[in-house]
Amino acid sequence: MKLNHINLGVTDVPATIALLETYFGLRRVEGMPQTPGMSFVHDDNAALISLFKVNDANYPKIFHIGFLQDSKAKVDEIHEKLRLGGFEPGEPKEEFGRYVYYVNAPGGFVIEVSAQV
Repeated sequence: MKLNHINLGVTDVPATIALLETYFGLRRVEGMPQTPGMSFVHDDNAALISLFKVNDANYPKIFHIGFLQDSKAKVDEIHEKLRLGGFEPGEPKEEFGRYVYYVNAPGGFVIEVSAQV
């Protein structure tokens, strides 16, 4: 079994798409709607994230999506790019066998970036 898709309600679809494309390498899905109100991106494994505009993204505090990296160096590289891009990612730290940090996405949810240690 493999993950097919995740549907997220976000407050800013274009800004969220820009973040996912720029920092995490996701790509827009050809043939699917790409508007300020909805958009679709996928990763290298064809897992889809669908984004729909909502007025208030009200996720539980614990909710996040995670992007696993191949190395601590890659985690640090994305951290620096996010910081230079105007985001405020938390400081990377080791916990539960991972090197990890979190960053608030412009659409109203949290992204985790990690690597196994």
